[in-house]
Amino acid sequence: MAARWTGPLTSLALSALTAASAQTGDRGALVARIDSLVEAELRDGPTVGMSVAVYRRGELLHAKGYGFADLEQRVPASVETVYRLGSVTKQFTAAAVLQLAEQGKISLDEDFTRYLPDFSTGGRRVSVTQLLNHTSGIKSYTSLGEAVSRDSFRVDLPPARLLALIRSQPFDFEPGTSWLYNNSGFYLLGQIIERVSGESYADYLRHHLFEPLGLESTSYCDERAVVRHRAKGYDRAEHGFRNTTPISMSIPYAAGSLCSTVLDLVAWRRALANGRVISRASYQRMIAPTLLAGGWRTNYGFGLARYRLGGGPNEVVRHGGTINGFQANLMYLPGDDLIVAALANTSGSDPVGVSDRIAAAVLGLELPMVRDEPVPAEEAARYTGRYRLGPWTVEVRLQGDRLVAAQPGLPPSRLLAQGGGRFVARPVFAFGLYGTETTLRFEPGSPSPGLSLDHPLGGTAAAKRVNR
Repeated sequence: MAARWTGPLTSLALSALTAASAQTGDRGALVARIDSLVEAELRDGPTVGMSVAVYRRGELLHAKGYGFADLEQRVPASVETVYRLGSVTKQFTAAAVLQLAEQGKISLDEDFTRYLPDFSTGGRRVSVTQLLNHTSGIKSYTSLGEAVSRDSFRVDLPPARLLALIRSQPFDFEPGTSWLYNNSGFYLLGQIIERVSGESYADYLRHHLFEPLGLESTSYCDERAVVRHRAKGYDRAEHGFRNTTPISMSIPYAAGSLCSTVLDLVAWRRALANGRVISRASYQRMIAPTLLAGGWRTNYGFGLARYRLGGGPNEVVRHGGTINGFQANLMYLPGDDLIVAALANTSGSDPVGVSDRIAAAVLGLELPMVRDEPVPAEEAARYTGRYRLGPWTVEVRLQGDRLVAAQPGLPPSRLLAQGGGRFVARPVFAFGLYGTETTLRFEPGSPSPGLSLDHPLGGTAAAKRVNR
């Protein structure tokens, strides 16, 4: 009989799971496949350590640590290892805002300056919803480049100083007209939580999310606190690894300051989907795609994004996280009641790709192979130019001998050639989409080709060529 699991894993439950798994050949083959996927990431990444947990339909199928939580002390990673979550934090912040909205303390449609009257928007109206779904147009403080030195993130910046920095920047666009991933919006949401609840952000989450759900290993990731089983973070170096650059958690704050384990994340994700954190109606609003003023549909809701696994029929709701020395991913496939949590303690690691491959293995799916074929120079030259897609003007250009697509001020998306004018955009920064790769197709045309994009939520969007 398969082991059933309803909450944070105890040693007794883990023993029962191990015994049940040993009786099932298929389970053993699946565990071996998961082991091989994670071990390949550790070897090829390379990655110092990673922990994963896989849950489906009432069963914890697999939970294990790989590599090292602390390379210098040779401490193995385990299911109890505590990692920084980075932007996986955003779904906790969004849920806290929705809790307060259900209590009538926050109106999602209200201008957020009602709660933060000292923050000037230059006469623009920015709703709380627009902070949640990255459509505010407020400049993200993590995209200021030389305006903020990396060293300044080592110190505890009081909110007044960071808010003054954000407030001094011009808007990227008019609120609601475009989408751009934005840490400033979630920083402001943390301040709103504090103003309306009367508690610090850390205390609110502990009292209203972590403690009620029994998430004993989840916390605001204060570097001064003593945290059992805390992992150290690493960057890749020319030869091996190095300790990551320090960062004060006052900087990521409500956009990325939490720490947790893979087991707590599975318990959290189950509670969130099952109405134990916010109402089911609020949860549906949390995962609803955002519709921009011009009609373009992003795949992002409130701290969560949706796409289809490998472009197929299996829908995914997920968010990842990147912060100094750590990468994180938490994904949920509602139609399959499947959760995969993967946490790594190395910058540049790929828990997103590992999670997708684990989910495919559990479901018995083959993910499409993504190639990276060379593109003849004459063909590449035909594709280069500017295209209008929804609210975005995207430039397709050569970067070295590779095609990329980019918006001004954003990292370019690499275009990996699949043959026949098909390219996989990875990642999809340039198209107002989050957390997936998307197929682009250059259609035959005279004198120049057209362009279409396969939307991660389904359907195709056509782009208009602006010029060469």
